[in-house]
Amino acid sequence: MRHSGPVDEAGLVATGERTGPGLPDEEYWFARHEVAYQWVAQRVAHARVVVDAGAGEGYGAAMLSSARRPVVALEYDTDACVHMRRAYSQIAVAQANLSALPVRRASADAITCLQVVEHLWDLGGFLRDCVRCLRPGGELIITTPQRLTFSPGLGRGVKPINPFHVEEFDAEQLRDLLLDAGFTEVDMRGIHHGPRLTDWEKRHGSIVSAQVTASLEGTWPDDLRDTVSQVTTDDFVIDAEPMPAESTQMARAQDLLAIARVSA
Repeated sequence: MRHSGPVDEAGLVATGERTGPGLPDEEYWFARHEVAYQWVAQRVAHARVVVDAGAGEGYGAAMLSSARRPVVALEYDTDACVHMRRAYSQIAVAQANLSALPVRRASADAITCLQVVEHLWDLGGFLRDCVRCLRPGGELIITTPQRLTFSPGLGRGVKPINPFHVEEFDAEQLRDLLLDAGFTEVDMRGIHHGPRLTDWEKRHGSIVSAQVTASLEGTWPDDLRDTVSQVTTDDFVIDAEPMPAESTQMARAQDLLAIARVSA
């Protein structure tokens, strides 16, 4: 979640819908996104065609690219597309609305969509279009905030407090949405706080709630700001193996990580 006003190191205004490098008060959010992209980059290392849907500033799509194949970055925001074309020559950028993917049928080996689905008005339509675009055996990889920890007490289908989120999900709900869209297999994992953040929360309470409050009030306690400014990807842990969507482990995750496959 981002407050308006600051400009990141790319010169993009902080709108609230994306994060990026160079914003000290957002190092927590940036690292939380970055650790997922690192994990996904290993997952798609041998894929021939990778599409990053909702690429934002572009740092993630750049992480997914390799010397032998570019990543196709899809993004709706004009300024972000201009920036990506200038800053990341290794990715192919297309301005697009995710309600209709400009991708040929059965042409992509992997589609990544990290911290995006909670923003989509027609999520079912997007997921069905991903099924259309993926080759047999291809994967859609999603991360999204876990509703149970991001917005405690918020029920399914209730409009989130975050004004940029259309809906937030629990693990069972996201799994079922993917299966209903036509994916034949879904693995669920969680992204969790590591020991340093867990210790901070034992002393101070939810670090997510603390940051939201500080952003809304415009006043950051010194301990919170110091901690946030030092957060790195090492402060997060991703489940080593798929977990049952109904498990306590998944209910405690900060972000959900879903890998959905189409039939081979």
